[in-house]
Amino acid sequence: MKISQKGLYALQAMMMLARRYNQGAIRIRDIAYEEGLPEKFLELILLELKNARIVESVRGAKGGYQLRRPPSEIHLSEIIRLIDGPLAPFGDAEQLRSLIHHDAEHRGLYQVFLDVRDAAARILEHTTLADIAGGPGAESAGSKERRKKKEAESTVLPMVVHGNVSREKNE
Repeated sequence: MKISQKGLYALQAMMMLARRYNQGAIRIRDIAYEEGLPEKFLELILLELKNARIVESVRGAKGGYQLRRPPSEIHLSEIIRLIDGPLAPFGDAEQLRSLIHHDAEHRGLYQVFLDVRDAAARILEHTTLADIAGGPGAESAGSKERRKKKEAESTVLPMVVHGNVSREKNE
């Protein structure tokens, strides 16, 4: 899957707004400066996010942009789909299913592509801004479960290597 520069900037800005969720509206200039993003381009991105009702703007001296919902309720898939279109790195799921059904010779290949597409979509659909941004409300119930499961799966057992210890020291 390839995410455009615009999509990356949108995700970076949204992460910053998630980290400062309880601090009120943040000025575009501050977001651009802290994240190292071009201010004019960021204005267009935030306007698109505002029109999609993901962020809201606040006018006045303390104006700027803020998230409309808690970071734990905004999924990465929502942002990427808005900015870059479908999540599928290998095309539309229905198109792949059709190829699997009609092209027997390459069925296995298309099934792998469909599995990759589904896995990528599943990860992005289950990962929220809170999961990746840290800050207030950073860990949703789902992310806590995923973290515990990942910790349990990634337990590393010590490896015992048998061999000539004195020879290893001399090398």
